[in-house]
Amino acid sequence: MDWFSDLWSGQSISSSILILSVVISIGVALGKVQVKGVSLGVTWTLFIGILFAHFGIHVEANILNLFKDFGLILFIYTVGMLVGPSFFSSFKKDGIRLNLFALIIALLGCVVTYIIYLITDTPIETMMGVMSGAVTNTPGLGVAQQTSLDITGVENPDIAAGYAVAYPSAIIGTIITLLFFYSIFRIKKQDEEKAALEANKQENPARLLSLSVENKSLDGLSVYEIQKLINRNFIISRIKYSDGRINIADANTQLHLGDIIFVVTSEDSASCLIAFIGKEIEVNWDQIDNTYISQEIVVTKSTVNGSTLSELHLRDLGVNITRIYRAGITLVASPSLQLQMGDKVVVVGTQHSVNEVSKRLGNSLKKLNLPNLFQIFIGIAIGIILGSIPLIFPGIPQPVKLGLAGGPLIIAILISRFGPKYKIVTYTTESATLMLREIGIALFLASVGLSVGGSFIDSIVNGGYKWIGYGLLITVIPLLIMGFVVRKIYKMNYFTMCGLMAGAMTDAPALAIVNEMSESGIHSVSYATVYPLTMFMRVLLTQLMLLLII
Repeated sequence: MDWFSDLWSGQSISSSILILSVVISIGVALGKVQVKGVSLGVTWTLFIGILFAHFGIHVEANILNLFKDFGLILFIYTVGMLVGPSFFSSFKKDGIRLNLFALIIALLGCVVTYIIYLITDTPIETMMGVMSGAVTNTPGLGVAQQTSLDITGVENPDIAAGYAVAYPSAIIGTIITLLFFYSIFRIKKQDEEKAALEANKQENPARLLSLSVENKSLDGLSVYEIQKLINRNFIISRIKYSDGRINIADANTQLHLGDIIFVVTSEDSASCLIAFIGKEIEVNWDQIDNTYISQEIVVTKSTVNGSTLSELHLRDLGVNITRIYRAGITLVASPSLQLQMGDKVVVVGTQHSVNEVSKRLGNSLKKLNLPNLFQIFIGIAIGIILGSIPLIFPGIPQPVKLGLAGGPLIIAILISRFGPKYKIVTYTTESATLMLREIGIALFLASVGLSVGGSFIDSIVNGGYKWIGYGLLITVIPLLIMGFVVRKIYKMNYFTMCGLMAGAMTDAPALAIVNEMSESGIHSVSYATVYPLTMFMRVLLTQLMLLLII
């Protein structure tokens, strides 16, 4: 049975994968257990990893670091892919306020750290390690170690020790704080989910209208002339003339009093069109119109990706493009709108003309099921390069870097949002993206648990319990303060608040917990909105505190 014992030594690739697989399997299984509808989810893998390491089951350090870093990169990159399309619109609306709240949380953490340093007389280098662990900021740990070495000329092992002891308790502290708010605010999950979906619905730019033409000044004018006159973005799909005929409308179609038109426009333009053209009426176009059909066609040809509707000349085929469904959002089919892989295009026309459009756009769901690995790995590669670029600031001796988490996150957001503009296919099935995300976070948490678990108990017994307490204070106090502020004063949605707090603490495991609780995705958007700036500022603040105090 020596061969079986050797498998658990953790010194070979096969034994390392075995240990990680068992840790993740047990953690995922326990994560399915719910108490009052709440589960710790995949975070259980962290605790199982600590338990394994405590009882002497270890993985070779270099192998473990590889899995840990790669898991973190996968998780962060897929989060960026999921939220990228809505990231910038979210930032315009709430991003400045969310980032301000996140920066206040970071500053409060520094204040708590400094107060503990003054009261306990703990060396500031140790406190920087504790603070980095308390906010789960690995780049902050590296900066603290390098800055301390440059200033003192000696490596300080207490920095890494403080980080290792505070890190697991920080994850626990953040999660417990979020669950505390869930209880103290008496959160009703369904209500919060509904509110989040309503918020997304309010941002949905498309609205469908059936209008009766009643404005005498429009009699005889073409659709093009009316668009110029109103100066609003809208599409007239079909028109029912006063004599009962139904036709597809184009720019040259003339409107007359008594005509009924089917309009697709933005929510903020709807009231203007009603006031200018005529009253809204109820019309079931599918029942009254047998000549033309309305069909959703999926964009699956890579050559179409990034092309505008005007460039494709689809309307030359005798059809009307009314709206586009993309990632749960309905878009008005304006000529300048760029199509992306996975878009659902609503086409109105005869069966023959709709079939011709289908050939041009692809409409092959089988192609969408194939994972697009190129954009994932090229994005990760570029993200790592970006995260490794040293950013120099006056007065700070060490360069600041975005790191393995910040670089890939930023690139994922940029590629998923702007990739189609440069003919980059960014579409990946949601199931594939979610699979990569869960594999990434499971690898990361299991590796962290196995790396710190061996010394975790010993550190607690030999005085490190104080560092755990310090770390919990640094974690929990800022979250408690801002949690009450954003919920009570600003009435922030609970899941938005969770994403804000997880991002402000650069705490990916906390985000994983919220993923288990919510399907709205709003938490991921707020997380990605605040994460890059907060992570950068935490690294900068760590350096500044060491430079000012040592």
